[in-house]
Amino acid sequence: MILTVIEISRKQLGLLLDLNILNVLIAITVLVLAVLLDLVLGDPSPNYPDKWVFKLHPTVLMGNFTKKIEPYFKNPDPKIEKFLGVLLGLTLICAFALPVFFGLWGIYNYLPFYMNIIVYGFIAVILLKMTICIKLETDWAKAAAKAIDESNLPEAKKYSHFSRRESKDLNEAQMGSAVIESMSENLIDFKLSPLMSFALFGVTGAIAFRAINTLDGMVGFKTKKHINTGWFSANLDNFVNFIPTRLTALLMIVSAAILHMDAANAWRIACRDHKKTPSRNHGWPMGAVAGALRIQLEKPGQYILGDAQEPLTGEKILGALRIRDVTIILWGLLCVAVLVLVRLFWFIPI
Repeated sequence: MILTVIEISRKQLGLLLDLNILNVLIAITVLVLAVLLDLVLGDPSPNYPDKWVFKLHPTVLMGNFTKKIEPYFKNPDPKIEKFLGVLLGLTLICAFALPVFFGLWGIYNYLPFYMNIIVYGFIAVILLKMTICIKLETDWAKAAAKAIDESNLPEAKKYSHFSRRESKDLNEAQMGSAVIESMSENLIDFKLSPLMSFALFGVTGAIAFRAINTLDGMVGFKTKKHINTGWFSANLDNFVNFIPTRLTALLMIVSAAILHMDAANAWRIACRDHKKTPSRNHGWPMGAVAGALRIQLEKPGQYILGDAQEPLTGEKILGALRIRDVTIILWGLLCVAVLVLVRLFWFIPI
C-alpha cells in the first residue's frame, strides 16, 4: 500500500515537472519572439497620432483612459485627494491587467491541448511586444546621431520628442545629451523592467508594469494639478524600478567593459552623480553611460552628469546604443534564468 502511494506520488511529481518544463519552454519562446517581433516591426510613431495602430497601442490607450478618469478622482481636501490617487492608480492597473490575466488563464486552461498553447502563445507574444520599444528608439537615435554629425541642428531637433524636452534653445551637444539621457531612462521603462516583470509574473506582470509606468508619465508630476492624485503613481513607479535601475547600471558597466569602453569611469560617475537628477532611480544608468562614454550629460538649468572628457558627437549616441544593446542581451539572459526558477519551483504565472 505504501509503495503504491509512493509510486503514484512519483508519477504525479513527474507529470508536474513535465508541465513546469513545458511552461518554461513556452515562456522562453514568448520572450524571444516578442523581442524579435519588436526588432522587425517596431512601434507606431507618435509623429502620426491619427493612425489606428497608434491609437490602439496599449500605452496610448492607458494614457487616454487616465486622462478621462482622473477628473473623477479630484477633491478639494488634499488628504482625500491623495487617497483617491491610490484608487486612480489601482483602477488603471486593474482595468488593463485583470482582463489580460483572466483572458489568458481561460485560453490556457479551457482550450484543447496544443490549441491552448498556440492561441496563448500568439496573444502573449503580441501583448509582451507592446510593452517594449527597441526598434523605434534605435531608428530615432541613429537619425539624430547622423544629423548632429552633419551639424544639421534643425534635423536633430525633429527628434526632441524622443526626450520630451523643449528643443528650441538646445545646441548640438545638449540635443545629443537629451537623446542619450532618454535612451538611458527608456532602457528601464520600455525594455528591461517589462521583460523582468514578464519573467516574474507573466504577461499580466508586463502589462501591469506598463500601466504603472504610464501612470507615472501621465500624473506623476509635482504640479498643482497632479501633486495629490499622482503621488501614489509616482512613488509606485519609483518602487518597482528601484532594483532594476541599479542592476541596469551594473550591467551597463559590465557592457562597457565588454565593449572596451571606460568601465571604471562608468562606475565612478554613476556613484558620484546619480543623486543629481530629480528621479531617485534614473540617475544611475545616466551616470553609468556618461562615464563609459567619457562625456557630460546636461539638462539645462537642472543637472549636469559626468565630465566633458570627450566631445558629445553623434558617434557617442551610437556608442550609447551599443551599451544599450549589450545590456539588453545580458538582461535577457538574466530574465531566462529568473523565469526558469519561478516556473519550476514557485508557480506558473499567466
